[in-house]
Amino acid sequence: MKKRNNSVRIYLLILVMVYVSNAIASPTESNVGIQFVDVTQEAGIHWKHVNGRSGQKYFMETLGSGAAFFDYDADGDADLYFVNSAPLPGYIAEEVPTNCLYRNNGDGTFTDVTEIAGVGDTGYGHGCAVGDYNNDGQLDLYVTNYGTNRLYRNNGDGTFTDVAEAASVTEPRWSTSCAFADYDLDGNLDLYVVNYIVFDIAENPWCGLKEKGIRAYCEPDNFPAQSDTLYRNNGDGTFTDVTKSAGIYNTTGKGLGVVWGDYNNDGAPDIYVANDSTENLFYRNNGDGTFEEVGFMVGVALSEDGAAENGMGTAFGDWNNDGWFDLTVTNYADQTNTLYYNDADGFFTDATATTKTAQITYPYLGWATAFIDYDNDGYQDLFVANGHLHENLAELGQEGTYGQRNLLFRNNHDATFTESSESLGDGMKLEDVSRGATFADYDLDGDIDIVVTNSNTPPRLLRNDGGNRKNWLQIRLISTNGSTDAIGARVKITTGELTQTREVRSGDGYLSQRDLTLHVGIGDYEHVDSIAVRWQNGVEQLIRDVSANQVLSLEEKRNE
Repeated sequence: MKKRNNSVRIYLLILVMVYVSNAIASPTESNVGIQFVDVTQEAGIHWKHVNGRSGQKYFMETLGSGAAFFDYDADGDADLYFVNSAPLPGYIAEEVPTNCLYRNNGDGTFTDVTEIAGVGDTGYGHGCAVGDYNNDGQLDLYVTNYGTNRLYRNNGDGTFTDVAEAASVTEPRWSTSCAFADYDLDGNLDLYVVNYIVFDIAENPWCGLKEKGIRAYCEPDNFPAQSDTLYRNNGDGTFTDVTKSAGIYNTTGKGLGVVWGDYNNDGAPDIYVANDSTENLFYRNNGDGTFEEVGFMVGVALSEDGAAENGMGTAFGDWNNDGWFDLTVTNYADQTNTLYYNDADGFFTDATATTKTAQITYPYLGWATAFIDYDNDGYQDLFVANGHLHENLAELGQEGTYGQRNLLFRNNHDATFTESSESLGDGMKLEDVSRGATFADYDLDGDIDIVVTNSNTPPRLLRNDGGNRKNWLQIRLISTNGSTDAIGARVKITTGELTQTREVRSGDGYLSQRDLTLHVGIGDYEHVDSIAVRWQNGVEQLIRDVSANQVLSLEEKRNE
């Protein structure tokens, strides 16, 4: 009897060990064979970010810049735009730093077409966003600066014209992120511009350890905040500042990141703004041209402990596939990044701890973030770009490193994530001072690639090799009743028991713009049962039985 009990115990122990082994292996099972490879140089990208620093610690040096994947020439592949900064007092430049546009050659390489295209702004740049603001079928480009912003109208012939002044969107304040959306549902893309702090180069305060003569960048608390700006599109190529009348005016936020998204599924896009050292702002769209700030009420303004954190980047994404968009925000070192779960009742729950992302993000200083399905398993994973502010951390007596590796959390399908970057190739092990990030299947092989911008150094183009082992579908939406880029359209993709929800969005994560083509992983399914599209104007379409592993173009039905 005793021997039999031992046998049973051994058998049960084996079962437990198998179960635990499977549980441990399952988070990385899809990672096997997936490698992110740094192909920046071989792809022909030779641009470098220049923050213009000269040792005087001007605060704008810390923010870095963003990038955009967008198909500016409408040839079917994603081109790449980089935003650059500029020399500051005391910096001597051998060449003038400029923004740069690279045309995708369709063979894995890019060609610099900046001069031909006319988009080489030399201002102190930060962010960018893409949208067809004038409904002519061409994607236009907005660029934010410390100083005058730019609106580049796409001429449809490979060139752009700066029309910011004529369109009344120059925005003289210090702007960071930006994004287009049709908030009033009139068929014209409006523009949200995030503004940061009041900072005068001529009055640059001295911060750091004065007794030791060690200078550091000041904290945002040293400077007054500025209100963001909401521009309503007039439909004639111009915009009107409606910040106050729309209920957006707020002089308490020090904004860095912004995302539009329909969080309550009422058909109208809402706005979330990540603020640096002040509470984050959430503007619920009232559907009548106005917004109500409800961040504190719905649970996304402060940390779980009720503290205002240093918000950097932000993103919406339905990471648990329940049809409601959840939210994430990156924060400063010694603050965890935050994951908010959408409760589907107008409120959010802080799920940072339960998703098992808190402890890992705590020592990192996060900037760009995004939900992407890098392994095509049908569940969105979470990317975070990291890098510190201070290159002299040791001198300042602070812990951490200036360069930091980026993080990629794999979705475990059970409301938790596993940080997997160290198993995903050398490209994910690099320790850079990262800031912005953008995403696209630039080489059209069926998996999502990543571009990361780095402060004062070259960017990284990280090619996804092996993410296409599982099936996928890419969806390009073409609007015919208003904005031709379909920004704001919502898509529900059903494959067997798996249902995923996506939105076409302008602006992404932090200072950046991802490709507007929707990329959806569908695992082992070879067909999609149905694709339900809700266009921004309320028109709904249903397409059934779609084969996997293709780029599908869907054109909006015209109103009868």
